[in-house]
Amino acid sequence: MENKPEEPITPDHIIFNAIAQGDLVEFKSILAQHKGNVDFFDENGMTALQHAAYKGSKEMVQLLLDRGADVISGKHEYNYTALHFGALSGNSEVCKLLLDAGAKPMTTNSVGRTASQMAAFVGNHHTVATINNYVPLSEISFYSVPQGQQTEPYLPPFLVEPLHKFVLCVNIHPVRLALNLQHTPALLDNADKVSNVLEMLCKREMTRGSDTNEVMAFKYHYLAYVIREINNIRDKQKPNADKEDKKHDIVEMFAKKLLKPGKDGVSLDLMDSFLKDCVREFPYRECTTFHQMVTSLTSKDPPPALSIINCTINGQRGFVDAIPYCSTCGEEKPAKKCSKCKSVQYCDRECQRLHWFVHKKACNRESSVPNNTSNSKPIVDAAELTSELQNLVAG
Repeated sequence: MENKPEEPITPDHIIFNAIAQGDLVEFKSILAQHKGNVDFFDENGMTALQHAAYKGSKEMVQLLLDRGADVISGKHEYNYTALHFGALSGNSEVCKLLLDAGAKPMTTNSVGRTASQMAAFVGNHHTVATINNYVPLSEISFYSVPQGQQTEPYLPPFLVEPLHKFVLCVNIHPVRLALNLQHTPALLDNADKVSNVLEMLCKREMTRGSDTNEVMAFKYHYLAYVIREINNIRDKQKPNADKEDKKHDIVEMFAKKLLKPGKDGVSLDLMDSFLKDCVREFPYRECTTFHQMVTSLTSKDPPPALSIINCTINGQRGFVDAIPYCSTCGEEKPAKKCSKCKSVQYCDRECQRLHWFVHKKACNRESSVPNNTSNSKPIVDAAELTSELQNLVAG
């Protein structure tokens, strides 16, 4: 009887166990010992990369990608990709790694759902926004190379990565965008070139034929609009700039303009007006996205313009989350609270400083309310206490 050759021992089951247990040390050890292809499949047709993505392990996903794991490969019976599993995990960083590696965001599973749609289904809204806002670096770098008879490109090469990072931002609150620009001064120093490239990207998205992306086109227009407004503020300050020009002050002026409460002391009328003007200036007025925003903005009792724009770019949430937001820039789950009243939250001291001109009145009112939960000790009548003790002894 002819002996069948023994199948080579593979680390399949070991690596899947390591992923399931989140054992990064064991996982690294297995990869170090295995020199071949890392596209292992389990009995359900899932790859190691898909398992790591579903686990939400950024480190494991990165290690597998570094070893050449196929981001598109998979034999899952319901056609889930690694990006689908990353979206279900709720880890936006994992999704970003997969997208950078070439994952296709429009690929659907057996029920016709994309990765972002599956993330929305399970309430992973930040992941939805990460996928929907993703733009390959090549889209930006295209403008850093002279085209045709150009002697210099539209975008200096050193601005490619900063602009790419700026475009990928999920939080599109105008004050947050201003703070991002403050941390990347090169973009603001080249505001004319940057805004021009963003408008060209907008046009490019609207002229892709069947691949037209109206939402991304509007986002490019929106980012360009914010940059131009901040740059206009800076230009107005230059004639009076006897002192050193401080971008910090420009951001403060922009933030105070938008965060100033209306007559009712609550609504942000100036921000609403600013954002409505942005929508009004979108050049592609025949597209569905524009009509939907205008319909919402002109309804009988419209929500804030920021809410409408945010839903347009990042997708509408199926239910209202009880998630805290920074009172200045709208960032989710801020780390700090006002140390005095504890009633409002901020990302950091900078956000608190920018919002103080609004919050100080309310904060002072809340602080002036008598605290009924004081730790002060009650005054005890000694004679009454003696009488009570005598009654207890006598009883």
